[in-house]
Amino acid sequence: MNSIKVQHQTLLAIAASLACVGTANAAAFQLKEQSATGQGRAFAGSISEGGDATVIANNPAAMTLLNGRLIQADVAVIDYAVRFDGTGHDALGRPLSGGHGGNAGDTAAVPSLYFHTPVTDRIHLGFSITAPFGFKTEYDDGWVGRYQGVRTELKAVDAGVAGSYKVNEVLSLGASVFAERMEVKLRDAIDFGALLAASSVPGFSPTSADGYIDIDGHDTAVGYTLGGLLRPADGTTIGLAYRSEVRHKPKSAQVDFSIPPAANAVLSAARPGTFVSTSASTELTMPSSWTLSVSQRLDDQWTVMADYSRTSWEKFGSVVLDFASNLPDETLHFGYRNTSFYSIGTEYRANDSWTFRGGAAYDQTPVTDAVRDVRVPDVSRRWLSLGATWRVGESLTCSVGYTHLFIKDTSVNLTSSTASTLQGTYKLRSDIVAVSAQYRF
Repeated sequence: MNSIKVQHQTLLAIAASLACVGTANAAAFQLKEQSATGQGRAFAGSISEGGDATVIANNPAAMTLLNGRLIQADVAVIDYAVRFDGTGHDALGRPLSGGHGGNAGDTAAVPSLYFHTPVTDRIHLGFSITAPFGFKTEYDDGWVGRYQGVRTELKAVDAGVAGSYKVNEVLSLGASVFAERMEVKLRDAIDFGALLAASSVPGFSPTSADGYIDIDGHDTAVGYTLGGLLRPADGTTIGLAYRSEVRHKPKSAQVDFSIPPAANAVLSAARPGTFVSTSASTELTMPSSWTLSVSQRLDDQWTVMADYSRTSWEKFGSVVLDFASNLPDETLHFGYRNTSFYSIGTEYRANDSWTFRGGAAYDQTPVTDAVRDVRVPDVSRRWLSLGATWRVGESLTCSVGYTHLFIKDTSVNLTSSTASTLQGTYKLRSDIVAVSAQYRF
């Protein structure tokens, strides 16, 4: 049954999606939404501006710009719409049944929490809980593209501790160490009817025996951030930070199959111990990145800022899957490219109580036309952001930020290992609202 060997590759590709998920906001599955203040200026000045405690996670050296002991909580609500319109055909060229999958996007809240305290005039300490990566797409079961993907969900949460040292009035240095908890859930349909029909098994034809594979994996790994802050002139701050890659090694990802009884009887006899619930181990790398940020105060009211960051998606690399069942090990290669993020922004301090801000950004996707799929129908996008901060009193400030993403329509043209095809277009939409509160002790 040579087609069963081909189907092995299909299932391994599905499982390898542990490492191939995306996000609706920053490139691929990266999340920048950790700050309502930063959201309001499209994250320009993200690691060079004072007053925002998110630098604890992103550039610990900039903690020297924070005054006193404080706690800050941020929540970003991300509305991401993913709508497909197209058709598919089975291995015999017949139209595939099923709808367009509904809205495969999601509306989700992304919280962050920060605590900062000065230890001495030169040494600062901070703690953070953030979500640097996350994404979810979920189509209706039985949709026309079910053999390409049904559900993809990833969550990554970092808990970090950071320290900074003020070398002199010009230079500050900082570092942090964080533990990252990653969880992945996946669901795909499998055309066992096409698999068995290709092996001339009587009574089976493409789409006649759909089954499913579900994967649930998790892992915890450690990474670090290094940062520096320069203040070469009055009103000028320059931040530079590097976030390390994080290597995850899930060793007990659960793999479950749902197979129609008639197909299961044949497969159990032809390949015993192959299409069975099992576990899998692998290694995947969350990408490293570095960021350059500049802020320039023009006068007592106006400040302008800019950001540039580079993410090493190519380090995503190959993924080798080792199944505990008779499914053979497999190496899969991903075609992601390294990406850049550019933003500019400004702040206007109207009075002691109110500050207003705005910004724009260009966010390049690592997903090219050649590798775009239903899990990650990603394209480059442009940001437009607005925000404000209200200083309620001496101790409490509240901020809000809003971003609209301008995302062009895109398309896919895919063929599965069982020869079914999917062609169509995607309409993507995303809006983000973030709020925060900061309290100084």
